[in-house]
Amino acid sequence: MHQRRIPEWLRHAPTPSVRGFAALAGTEAMARGILISVMPLEMYRALRDAALVSEIYFMVGLLSLATGLMVPFVSRFMPRRWIYVTGCAMFAGGAAMGAQGGALGMIAALALITAATVTVFVCFNAYVLDFIAKSDLGRCETSRMFYSALGWTVGPFLGVTLLGLWRPLPFLIAGLAALSMMALFLYMRLGNGKLITRARRPAPNPLAWMPRFFAQPRLVAGWIFAVIRSCGWWAYVVYLPIFAVQQGLGEDLGGMLLSASNGMLFLTPLMLRWMQRRSIRHAVRAGFLVSGLLFLFAAAFSSLPWLTVASLAVASVFLVLLDVSAGLPFLMAVKPSERTEMSAIYASFRDVSGILTPGAAWLVLLVAPLPGIFAVTGLGLMGCWHLARRLHPRLGAARVAMEPGGHLDISLPMPRKTG
Repeated sequence: MHQRRIPEWLRHAPTPSVRGFAALAGTEAMARGILISVMPLEMYRALRDAALVSEIYFMVGLLSLATGLMVPFVSRFMPRRWIYVTGCAMFAGGAAMGAQGGALGMIAALALITAATVTVFVCFNAYVLDFIAKSDLGRCETSRMFYSALGWTVGPFLGVTLLGLWRPLPFLIAGLAALSMMALFLYMRLGNGKLITRARRPAPNPLAWMPRFFAQPRLVAGWIFAVIRSCGWWAYVVYLPIFAVQQGLGEDLGGMLLSASNGMLFLTPLMLRWMQRRSIRHAVRAGFLVSGLLFLFAAAFSSLPWLTVASLAVASVFLVLLDVSAGLPFLMAVKPSERTEMSAIYASFRDVSGILTPGAAWLVLLVAPLPGIFAVTGLGLMGCWHLARRLHPRLGAARVAMEPGGHLDISLPMPRKTG
């Protein structure tokens, strides 16, 4: 009797859709986008040394990598939904630390926000693989980026602008967005994901899955694509603003360019159509080739700062193309029984790139000026272009179903008698 008065959406949770996941990603983009241009400037302002900034990012990357790999282990003792909620709370706490400022406060904020990002990312990918069919992964990835476009486009420039008005303001807005992301997640009622089969024994240590990962070349190649693509964004997001400050181009330039580059996310539906008319292999190779050449060009003409900035800005358009396409080879190769563990391994690309990029930059700055970082990044992108030649030409293409037709006689003709 009382059940009739309970709203339907409370008695039966709606099935998660592509649009729901895209909205969740859009909320996350608001939280991260407003800080992405603020964090490098505040770290450089607090430490006043690009090499020291690279060292801090390197150490935080190690911490974040360990966090991401431990998410499946923690999920043995804590439901996945509460891990996601904890990640949102960690992000809000990191934003609060950043609002306080100071060298120690900024380092703590960077560590908390980075660990929270990878925690949320592992859970998000596991939910996507649970509820979205493989044939819809491309549409889900494009919708996710399209819904995220506003946060990534407005956020970087807005963050730098608000930083000049009142320093804690962008951090407070990011913390509020993280809490909104938590509220939206709870409203979607994703639970703990789908149970494929009941486990007969406890899940092994996450590191025990590494042999299974390395035994599948398609997963390894897809993970490498994600790592190097992320390294390109790291070089663009962290070191382009520092380059602009060193060349006297102003602190606002980095945030302005990042907002303009992220505005290309609105074109992701067109990029998806272009990719579907050709292939994932073609899109991945084109993205790595052109972005790699432009990074090398930017390093070669670093004596002309505006030409370097323009080259990197154009390269970011092809990094967006890689955001659309370069993650699909991995996601399409994951087996259903390995979703959570392989999602954790895949999510490690953020942390590995967060270790690899500042670590390489740290070494480069010992022997070369800052544009050397752009050269090394370009070489890495070109290496992935060469590796992507091994992708299947029809990867991601829709399978053609055989329609029933009329009777077809396929019997072999009888040989004629001679003589």
